[in-house]
Amino acid sequence: MSNYVVPQRELSFIFDEIIGYDEHCKMPGFEEAGGDLVEVILPEAAKFFEQVVAPTNPQGDKYPAHLKDGEVVASPGLADAYGKMVDAGWCCLNGDPAHGGTGFPGVVDLAVQEMLQSANLGFSLLPMLTRGVVHALGLYGTVEQKDTYLEKLISGAWSGTMNLTEPQAGSDLSAVRTKAVFNGDHYLISGQKIYITWGDHECAENIIHLVLARKPDSPEGNEGISLFLVPKFLVNADGSPGQHNEVKTVGVEHKLGIHSSPTCTLQFGDNGGAVGYLVGEENRGLQCMFTMMNNARLSVGHQGVAVGERAYQQAVAYAQDRVQGRVSGIEGRAPIIHHPDVKRMLMHMRALTEAGRAMSFFAIAAEDRSSHHPDETVRAANAKRVEIMTPLVKGWCTEVAMESTSLGVQVHGGMGFIEETGAAQHMRDARILPIYEGTNGIQALDFVGRKCLRDGGEGLSALIADMTETASLANASAQIQGLLNSLEYAITQCQEALDYVLANPDQSGYLAYSHMMLFGNSVAYWLMVKQAIAAQKHVDHGSEDRFYIQKIATAQFFATQLLTRNYSHLATITGSSSYLESLDEKDFLTL
Repeated sequence: MSNYVVPQRELSFIFDEIIGYDEHCKMPGFEEAGGDLVEVILPEAAKFFEQVVAPTNPQGDKYPAHLKDGEVVASPGLADAYGKMVDAGWCCLNGDPAHGGTGFPGVVDLAVQEMLQSANLGFSLLPMLTRGVVHALGLYGTVEQKDTYLEKLISGAWSGTMNLTEPQAGSDLSAVRTKAVFNGDHYLISGQKIYITWGDHECAENIIHLVLARKPDSPEGNEGISLFLVPKFLVNADGSPGQHNEVKTVGVEHKLGIHSSPTCTLQFGDNGGAVGYLVGEENRGLQCMFTMMNNARLSVGHQGVAVGERAYQQAVAYAQDRVQGRVSGIEGRAPIIHHPDVKRMLMHMRALTEAGRAMSFFAIAAEDRSSHHPDETVRAANAKRVEIMTPLVKGWCTEVAMESTSLGVQVHGGMGFIEETGAAQHMRDARILPIYEGTNGIQALDFVGRKCLRDGGEGLSALIADMTETASLANASAQIQGLLNSLEYAITQCQEALDYVLANPDQSGYLAYSHMMLFGNSVAYWLMVKQAIAAQKHVDHGSEDRFYIQKIATAQFFATQLLTRNYSHLATITGSSSYLESLDEKDFLTL
């Protein structure tokens, strides 16, 4: 099994060419986070996650978190690793300085998140959910709630969860039945929540649950749901954890992957009700929760990038060591990395991973600008861009993560099917990504509905215009011109898809997935082309650095091997779906 190595050169290139970090860190609030400081911090983070966290990954898979005598037992080594992560300050680099955070831009925090996600995907969910609670409380919490909880959450001393799903209410949150009864200065919460990631553990001193519940007098449906903060331990006047609240873990799921992450069933209020506090306005809980969920969706998308990176590195290491067969130009039996089809698979994995990374950082950079840019117009435009990018990052990056990790198994051949190599773990771990934080079917509906039809395509047209500006580059070399020609055609396909969707809104449910994947392919490729253009400039100035040659070659591979999928996606979008509409439930039954 190969060791995980942080792709620091790749991250630096993204910071330079996609983010433009030298200008990015000049925005108000980021002035102390200049490039020189980042160049010191990221290598230290890399060392920590390579040496401390990555070794826990195979053990976490082999020895899952489980329930014993009513208590959750974490996978071996994770409590120690988490304590070290808290002490080193790696849990939340973009936390508000007013509450003990360091205030780094989100893009810097994302780089550290990727290191953790690649090192141990299941473990990375612990601080990921905490970040979401921090985000929601920062926007909707009272002053007292912020003062009581944020500093401990930002540091990682306390962790956080979000509690939406119930046995009868999956994605349909209008069916939530958990009750919240007013009781003096708080509420009493009673009900059951399922699929709660890191819902219980002993790695942190306290766990802060954000819970969707319904007051007895609230209306039915989405309009009657409120959000409540329910701590595992009630907080004493001095801020320390006190009496155990009425929150009990009654089950831990046995899962296909992410074994190190305890996925819990939580019971609230067996004896009257768990103490909870309203967050935000009554009956506006979904608005608050979706702020947290959208934050998590971007993180989940990047998990796809991270696990793809780990699978790629392992596949390369195996292909270098595995000797089999003969290849022209290689004396004797050759390592399989020289075989054409293995080179194809490795390039396929790298192209998808690097494209996803560029798209994810592009989205988080826009999120930074949406909150910190001094120009209100720029902030608004970037907020719109983040809304559009969220389903693309979550949907596209997690779909291709399954593809990359599956190819990682294939590169290993029969050994990939053997658990001891570790290749299968990455594939199993990746399979959850298109499901949680809103299935990719929901992401596609969001993209075609809220991000396309609702504004008449205005936001997507602005994105297409930015892509067109890149495609219009003059005086490009022959290599780059070929990439630009492919980009121009992809833009034409995007415009045709957009026009069709706007003209046929009644078909949107059937074509949503292909619409999302077509735009995902095209935006990812656009960002690869931008990197290839930057790499070509270095080559033109005499650089013989193979990194730049690889960047151009990876973009070319994407253009010829992956971007061609747009043809089928566009055909699916513009083709008739009437035969699907005519099918009934009975038509899916075996005769």
